[in-house]
Amino acid sequence: MSQISTDNNTGFSLVGQKFSDYSQLVKLRLNLTVVFSSVMAYLIACGGNVNMTLLLVLSIGGFLVTGASNALNQVLEKEYDRDMKRTENRPMAANRMTTSEGVMAAGFMSVVGIGLLATINPWTALLGTVALISYAFIYTPMKRVSPAAVFIGAVPGALPMMIGCVAAEGTITGLSIALFSLQFIWQLPHFWAIGWLAFKDYDQAGFKFLEAQDEQLGKQAFIYALLLLPISWMPYLLDVSGIVSAIFLTIAAIIYAGFAWNLYRKNNRKAALQLMFSSFFYLPLVLFALYADKIL
Repeated sequence: MSQISTDNNTGFSLVGQKFSDYSQLVKLRLNLTVVFSSVMAYLIACGGNVNMTLLLVLSIGGFLVTGASNALNQVLEKEYDRDMKRTENRPMAANRMTTSEGVMAAGFMSVVGIGLLATINPWTALLGTVALISYAFIYTPMKRVSPAAVFIGAVPGALPMMIGCVAAEGTITGLSIALFSLQFIWQLPHFWAIGWLAFKDYDQAGFKFLEAQDEQLGKQAFIYALLLLPISWMPYLLDVSGIVSAIFLTIAAIIYAGFAWNLYRKNNRKAALQLMFSSFFYLPLVLFALYADKIL
């Protein structure tokens, strides 16, 4: 009886480890935030006319495409992940998963994910494909070459918002461009805060997208955070949201820029952490503000 119990425990342990490995492979928490932004963009675009079937297809398709992108990223960076404390326990870096398994998982997720997005409309499938290719095969290798990788990576990072909007509206519109711009610019201070905190890890692994851990990161974060001020007014000027959300977005952008200025001025770990955590709050708050304004 004890042998059966031991075997069962071992079986549960293996299943649990495999689930954990695949969660890391698709970067589950990051993936869910990507799906959240896409869903919120859809809700903002369609107002109160929500098609729950379409929303479910968008969520699953987006999750799989994002998961495929993250899996391919880990396939390509397996050796580099081993050199960083924050990534050394990823399944392929730690040899708990073979490269072929990672590639097969990415292939399955990409085919099914793009296929699901294609059932919504051609634009969502095309944009999903562009996001996958640009993240895995342009941004990922560019990280080892040039700081320009930050801007390249912000493109696939912002496309989920456009995909969600296009899923509702059927084509690329002014609102989809406004939401894409919002997420594109938001990512830059967010990434530079993370880059400041993990600079030694990145530098040790040979990544070149950050030149130094100095006040220039804070300066760039501040400048780009300021760009959120005019973008905050784009939905209002396009007549797709009201004055209340425009004012709220403006205040949020000023606060976000203030944390970026603090990093520029102090250039220390505490300031980088504050900017990073403020970025976690900024995006969901402004998306909820736009949605509330749209339906009310």
